Amino acid sequence: MAEYRNGKLYLPDVTLTAVTSVKVGPTIMALLYSMREIEFGDVLLITHRRPFLLPRGIRYKHIRKLKEIDDFNHAMIYEVGAYIETKFMLLIHYDGFVVNPQSWDDEFLKYDYIGSPFPLPVDDFSYRDVDGHICRVGNSVSIRSKRLMELPEKAKIPFEADHGFFNEDGFICCKNRHLFLRAGMKYAPLEVAARFGRERELPEHEGVEPFVFHKWDGPNAGYPRFDR
Repeated sequence: MAEYRNGKLYLPDVTLTAVTSVKVGPTIMALLYSMREIEFGDVLLITHRRPFLLPRGIRYKHIRKLKEIDDFNHAMIYEVGAYIETKFMLLIHYDGFVVNPQSWDDEFLKYDYIGSPFPLPVDDFSYRDVDGHICRVGNSVSIRSKRLMELPEKAKIPFEADHGFFNEDGFICCKNRHLFLRAGMKYAPLEVAARFGRERELPEHEGVEPFVFHKWDGPNAGYPRFDR
């Protein structure tokens, strides 16, 4: 059952986290917006330079400058776990964060990875594992367990492209899903993931106010923007 403290949802086992070297100002605003009605165990901005007048309640952690998207992908796969001191991380971006705190469900913490559902692919290779099975749960805006974040480095899973792409969520949720499952990791089922987040509007989202969103497409267009 959800716990509350000082009138806020209390998530002591979760670190709210953003990792970026671009749009740092809007990212800070997204962190603050996510914190409005939730007290997290920790709140981290992981970036290459300490922002001027960083708001109270957000801790700065240093990382090299992430000059391109694959620098970010590599950091998210092999490095971010070392920054997290709680059991879970909630990763957000400037274009994806908490919008409906009342939609929190403690069930979200029963899994090692939960993110907005992937759509059904329109080709014969996207969103598939090594056996060709379609993977419906992924997305970068997500909750991840610390043990999941630590696995790629511990298991020495190589940083290899999947059909030319190094997307970190695809690396964890599709390309190497079998390795994570073999290590005992649990991915949220589709129906739970649909309640957690929305990137694209899918049939599973009917009647749902998701806890988080990613990108301002479709019904997400009305959520706040801090990059203007």
